[in-house]
Amino acid sequence: MPRSRQSALFALIAAAALTLSGCADPAEPGASTAKGEAKKGDTPTTDVVSQVKKDEAAAKLLPEEVRKAGTLRIAAATGSPPGAFYEKDGTTLSGADIDFADAVAKVLGIELKREVASFEAILPALGSGKYDLGTGNFGVTDVRRKTIDFVTYINDGQGFAVRDDSELKQVTDLTDLCGLNVATGAGTTFEVTLQENLPRCAEKGKKPYEVKTYADPAAVWLSLKQGRTDVNMSTINGLRYAVSQQDGVRFLNEYKRLDVGFAFKKGSPLTPAFQAAVNQLKKDGTYDRILEKWGTTESAIETSQISPPELKGPEPK
Repeated sequence: MPRSRQSALFALIAAAALTLSGCADPAEPGASTAKGEAKKGDTPTTDVVSQVKKDEAAAKLLPEEVRKAGTLRIAAATGSPPGAFYEKDGTTLSGADIDFADAVAKVLGIELKREVASFEAILPALGSGKYDLGTGNFGVTDVRRKTIDFVTYINDGQGFAVRDDSELKQVTDLTDLCGLNVATGAGTTFEVTLQENLPRCAEKGKKPYEVKTYADPAAVWLSLKQGRTDVNMSTINGLRYAVSQQDGVRFLNEYKRLDVGFAFKKGSPLTPAFQAAVNQLKKDGTYDRILEKWGTTESAIETSQISPPELKGPEPK
């Protein structure tokens, strides 16, 4: 996605947050709470990467040609905090995905040549060889594992958010959404999940829910605020962060957990080195510092895995 569009997108997200909250927190820009979570209107600025040291054992797992070149091409999907996004200056990339990727690169002693790309374009581009790896809060699913390899670094998943005045209290089965307008991101696992389960409303004699997809994260929240949609389905971490920055909306509940990982083409020789690097970050404490910075400590994993089976969610009722 062009930088100009991303800049405009972040500005729109910021404007939406201010509209919903009334005004930004008057704290100094970049200020954060004691727990590392951003105050309203700000994002964390703590440096959790620059002091990371190279680990020779992990670096030796890289293919020889990569060690010699010292660089890898990475595609990054950007959207809104805490995953990956442009800061208010429109040029500085920030977010947990950015920190994790940069920290892993430091462990491996390499430089990442990062290019911003749209979420839906990254996985196909890995197969074509355009990029060596990608980030974008890619959940590990059994369907994706057929063509993509993953190295996990957090546990996130699917959840819901609504307006404060919503009568919806919890979504334990997708038929709880019947008759509602559901907003979600285009080309995501959320859209796939919603479309696959859409016929179940009719099977239960209920009016189907309607899926409204948006390419821009800000548009999802605006549709919810303006009453054009009733519920937002997105990442657990993204929803929790967004509602902490806005008034008038609330996190509803988690629905399904998914491991999230760096994405590679199937059979990539890079995965063992990246797995070792993530586990080294856990060992030296950097891993926990990144999660604390972005207020996502509940997403910690015990150890990094290469393409583990999909975590299964609730059984349909």
